Amino acid sequence: MSTNTMPLRSRFLPKSYFLDLLHREKYRSDRWNTPLSIAMFRRHREEENDSTNLMESFSKFFYPLENGIRETDALAYLGEDLIALLLPDTDNEGMKTLIKKVVNGHTKLPFTVATGTYPDQIFQQILVGNQPSKNALDLSSDQLLESDPVGYPLKRTLDIVGATIALLLFSPIILLTALAVKITSPGPIIFKQDRLGQKGRTFSFYKFRSMKNNNDNQIHREYVTQLIQGDLAKINQGDSEKPLYKMKTDPRVTWVGRIIRKTSIDELPQLFNVLKGEMSLVGPRPPLRYEADHYQSWHLRRILDAKPGITGLWQVEGRSRTTFDEMVRLDIRYMRNCSLSLDLKILLKTFKVVLQCDGVG
Repeated sequence: MSTNTMPLRSRFLPKSYFLDLLHREKYRSDRWNTPLSIAMFRRHREEENDSTNLMESFSKFFYPLENGIRETDALAYLGEDLIALLLPDTDNEGMKTLIKKVVNGHTKLPFTVATGTYPDQIFQQILVGNQPSKNALDLSSDQLLESDPVGYPLKRTLDIVGATIALLLFSPIILLTALAVKITSPGPIIFKQDRLGQKGRTFSFYKFRSMKNNNDNQIHREYVTQLIQGDLAKINQGDSEKPLYKMKTDPRVTWVGRIIRKTSIDELPQLFNVLKGEMSLVGPRPPLRYEADHYQSWHLRRILDAKPGITGLWQVEGRSRTTFDEMVRLDIRYMRNCSLSLDLKILLKTFKVVLQCDGVG
């Protein structure tokens, strides 16, 4: 069983997304006859004015969940004193085994436990009056739990100093690229695109324009949908020994665009995103909204938990040879082990990858 050892606090999803996920998993259970279980933990306060933090109240009993929750499981706050744990592909026996670990022989608990395996009525009780939203990723700051930030004390300092030095160092290349883009094709030099950053917040993402202006993104929508859903045979542009999960030939890309993509020069304007605090030098890549619409619950960790980066473990260890799930696991691995030494190591490896021109034009 694959597990996620990130701190339990950072595993909680916004309520709105959890309810949408519950609708989808219920539908999947109906269609494919797969087991689905849920556990509800409700705190009972000792006194009416008890203001003890909910997580503090649960923490000493919930430590088995630190290593027991799979990447596909989902936790959420559904109310002031209510925590829900959704367990896809888990039958009644599997759920009882997990609950037994949580209870762990304690005779007096600060919470009551209600469980159910679909089609138990507990599912209908949760979903009544909570219809799925039009977009589960419309996340506002008041919907989100303030989880522990992924990083270390010097991370922002490294971002500012590193981005400033990089802009000075690469300024001749930046100027020449801007001139080449302007001369060879009509349209803006800088391509701005809405991406999802930390906690699902939208920001303007900068790149040198590598495509024809005003192009249709349908070809990319179809490709990333198949990538995220795992239809790898349809999108593999390499072979069985050396797979390539990236569009090798995109008719929208200009000839200058192919060069700057292959050398990763098109990414340099993101240094300004770093200076603005929207991105970090190292972190998960920020997705488009229509990409995130196809995410499974555990995929959302790369949006909710960490600031997006220009480079990361995927770029230096996986690149376009990994599946989408493998890429997300690399992001999660980075978030678990984030440190100054790891960031410096990734940045050094990034220079090596860029010099090899390992990008896809």
